[in-house]
This record gives sequence, C-alpha cells and structure tokens, in this order.
Amino acid sequence: MSTVEASTTPQAPERKGEPLLKLAGLVKHFPITRGIIFQKQVGAVHAVDGVDLEIYPGETLGLVGETGCGKSTLARVAMRLYDATAGSVVFDGRDITNVHGDDLRQIRRDMQMIFQDPYASLNPRKTIGTIIGAPLRLHKTVPKDKIKPEVQQLMELVGLNPEHYNRYPHEFSGGQRQRIGVARAIALKPKLIVCDEPVSALDVSIQAQILNLLTDLQSELNLTYLFIAHDLSVVKHVSNRVSVMYLGKIVETADGDGLYKDPKHPYTGALLSAVPIADPRLAKARKRIILEGDVPSPIDPPSGCRFHPRCYKAQELCSVEEPQLREMGPTHTASCHFPLETRIIEVPSDTDRGSSG
Repeated sequence: MSTVEASTTPQAPERKGEPLLKLAGLVKHFPITRGIIFQKQVGAVHAVDGVDLEIYPGETLGLVGETGCGKSTLARVAMRLYDATAGSVVFDGRDITNVHGDDLRQIRRDMQMIFQDPYASLNPRKTIGTIIGAPLRLHKTVPKDKIKPEVQQLMELVGLNPEHYNRYPHEFSGGQRQRIGVARAIALKPKLIVCDEPVSALDVSIQAQILNLLTDLQSELNLTYLFIAHDLSVVKHVSNRVSVMYLGKIVETADGDGLYKDPKHPYTGALLSAVPIADPRLAKARKRIILEGDVPSPIDPPSGCRFHPRCYKAQELCSVEEPQLREMGPTHTASCHFPLETRIIEVPSDTDRGSSG
C-alpha cells in the first residue's frame, strides 16, 4: 500500500481573483433559555465569535484547535447547515448568508461534506450503491438508467470494488466506509468539500491511504478543501495554509511551513510542542509547553485575549485589551500582544505514519 510521501506542506496554488469561500465577521451563538412555557434567554454559548476566513479555488485550508473550540460549528455555518447569528458567508461570489429553499439546494450541489465518523454517517439500511447515488437522484444530474454505472465509476475512483454495489455498510471496514463517504461527496463534482476530521476515527495505518486519496482527487477534480483536524502532522501533510482556532476565534493563520517553523501565537506554540517526535535527539532538544488550567467556558469567555488565563506569556494588557489579527510576515497573521520570537523544532512529517491496513 502507499504511504504519505510528502515531507513538507503542499505547494499552494496561485491565488487569482476572488476567494471561493469568504467568511466575514461570522458569529454563531446558541441561546441558553430558562422556563418551560415562557422561555427566556439567559445566556448564550459563544461557539463562533467573529471569524474572518478566505479559501481560494484549488487550495486546502487546514483548521486546527482543541476539542470544543468551534471548528465543526464554523464548518456547519459555512455550509449553511446552521444559520449565522451575525456576519456573512460568501460562496463563489454570492452572499448565501440568508439563502433558503430551492436556491440553497442548488448551491449545495457545489458544497459537500465528509464527516468524521464513517460508521454513523452511512445509513445501515441502505446499500452503498443507494447511498452514493442519492445525490445524483436528488439533484437529477444523471438519468435514472445511468445512475448505476456512474456510481460504479465513482466507487472505482475512490478505490472500492464496483462489484460491491449491492453490499451494506456493515460489510466494510472503517477505511472502506470513509471511501464510501468520499465517493458520495464527489458525486456532484462540487467546488468545495468540507472535511470534518475525516481520518480521526480511523486506524493510523489507514489514515495515510485516505489522505493520499483526498490529495489525488483534489488534483484530478480541481477540488477545494476546508480540512478540519486536531492532529497537526495530518494537517501539515494536506494543507497549503493553516488557521488555528481557540474558543471561537482564529488566533493565527500562515502559509506553507511558516506556522510549523515559526509560530507566533503562544497557543500555536503549545500545540506544536505536544506533537510527538520519533527522533529522541530532537525530542530531547525541544521544550514541551504545558498549558495550565482548562479551556474557559464559551458561555462566559474571558475578557481581553481569550487565551490569557492559560498563557505563559500573559501580562496585564492581555486581560483588558483584546488583540487583533495583525501581520507577522508576508503571509502570516496572529492575534497576540506578545508574540513568540524563538523558532521551534519543526513538526515531523507524515512519512513515518502507517503504510498498510
């Protein structure tokens, strides 16, 4: 079986024209209510709190952060699975923030999603032929008598045996089920695919195969990815740019290897210091950064910089004034009053990840 071969982040495609997806001041709050009959809002969960993000055609933007920081909520608002509380979502030059009904259905042909759990995302009562062919039947992009050969072609494209068209999900392994999910996502030839931690539920030996499949499909079908993950070494392999999210906000974004070699936000530095290094000499030379305390509640986020209660560089200014994203380099932004100055030992590539399964 193939292995992940790249040792550096993929070369970013040349950015021309407008971004394919643009999020501006995006906010998503979930209300907290009290009462049974007369419900009164007494608070809100600040899941996403003012995010600006751009993804250009043909590139992969990695989105990383701890569990509960708002990554998946951000993706679902971008996909219009959730309505935004504030801000705007512009897709392919069109503001889709308040689009509903048939118009939204047409837009969804160009926006698809690969889910985290390959077991829960497939209907166990339906054959994989029916599952993969559902988008084709729903949007009527292929005549009924052509759906089966089209689905079998998609199965072959993602590395599945077309003869297994009538089998059920329980007859496949986790990696094969995720290939089914990938085939369903590319059935309508979308422009954007949101990958919501697509390999985190898989065995390490299978992860490399799925990552290689996504990379090959991107080249072949000219896809654009928003790739969500918490494994920084996975993100390094597939992403042209990486954004780091903490408690509903983007705290750092950088191109290529910049984020890994020269992080500026203390939170990014802490995440990178936790990535295991196989070489004991390099591991010994790198200082591990231990964050104190727990992630604050998104119901009542801290004042000033949201990371300051856990930050090892925090000063009085951090608790009273919220830092804004500012340029730290030509393609590097971070929101920190006292950014890191020392380069760290680079995160290892995925070359040593499993190769078979």
